[in-house]
Amino acid sequence: MANVRFESVTKRFGDVAAVDAVDLDVHDGEFVCLLGPSGCGKTTTLRLIAGLETATGGTIRIGDQDVTRVGPKDRDVGMVFQDYALYPHMTLLENIAYPLKVRGAKLAARSERTREVARNLQIEHLLDRMPGQISGGQQQRTSVARAVVHKPRVFLFDEPLSNLDAKLRLEARAFLKRLQRELGVTAVYVTHDQAEAMALADRIAVMDQGAIVQIGPPLEVYRAPRTTFVADFLGSPPMNLIPVRLQDGVLRNDAFALPAPRHLRDLGRHEGQDLSLGVRPEHLELCDPGAEHAISGETFGLEPLGPETLVSLDVGGTLVVVRVFADEPPRLEGDAHVRVDAEHLHLFDGDGVRID
Repeated sequence: MANVRFESVTKRFGDVAAVDAVDLDVHDGEFVCLLGPSGCGKTTTLRLIAGLETATGGTIRIGDQDVTRVGPKDRDVGMVFQDYALYPHMTLLENIAYPLKVRGAKLAARSERTREVARNLQIEHLLDRMPGQISGGQQQRTSVARAVVHKPRVFLFDEPLSNLDAKLRLEARAFLKRLQRELGVTAVYVTHDQAEAMALADRIAVMDQGAIVQIGPPLEVYRAPRTTFVADFLGSPPMNLIPVRLQDGVLRNDAFALPAPRHLRDLGRHEGQDLSLGVRPEHLELCDPGAEHAISGETFGLEPLGPETLVSLDVGGTLVVVRVFADEPPRLEGDAHVRVDAEHLHLFDGDGVRID
């Protein structure tokens, strides 16, 4: 096992900085998810750890070793790719054993270790089959088996669940988390799926335009996003962001006026400024007209999801989503009213940075 450290690491493709002066410290035995939209630099960051890309600048360390200019085979990492990258002409046994073969392990040792890993991942009965003869979930487990067979210091996962259906994704998610905990190995996992990151990670690193814009435990990042980008990206549905102006301690919008939250300090310097009010859908609740801290809007749509319903309201031209926990969907049409939980209200300045 080992930690992974980036020190001002940059990767350029021509004039484009795919990774821009990133500092990152993944602790020994930690599971870190790199989360962000397509093109944010998360896969390039993973490939830099693996040695599949060479850094333009900065230093990459695995454990005490500077691996910035070390080749992939000498970094002692195991990687699971999005498409699993199994050799179609090899049996599963040969696929899983391949990392041991290139490292010069004896045939008997390769076979014993391969069968041990396959047994632990419940694919031992498939070892004589070819990749094209097994399901997507079984291919995913085979790819994981190949990554762990040589006991690497670091696991790298590049969106390994994106090709699975919804049920298999949930099962595979639980399997990967349990496997990482049991092995105690350091893991870096790339995904654009925030639910996946929330479920798996010890810490989430949210990336945008080649930079890490926030890193922390999943609930911390979810509850206290530093920017409107993080607030809008993390959460399903994401945080509601409503344009407001602060006037005399009141947050005003064409559709409502709310007292500024008391827990925010030094709001006076934002007097008269255009801000964004942020509130999660679960921190809004339907209420009667005239209730304290209430805003109103026109009912836009209802999405019954079983144990909850998402209610969309048009509030002064901004779509606001309310999460309603109830067995039966509410019956709404025309205007509706919602109460804002002031303790869970966020304000962001004109640059999209949270006001504390």
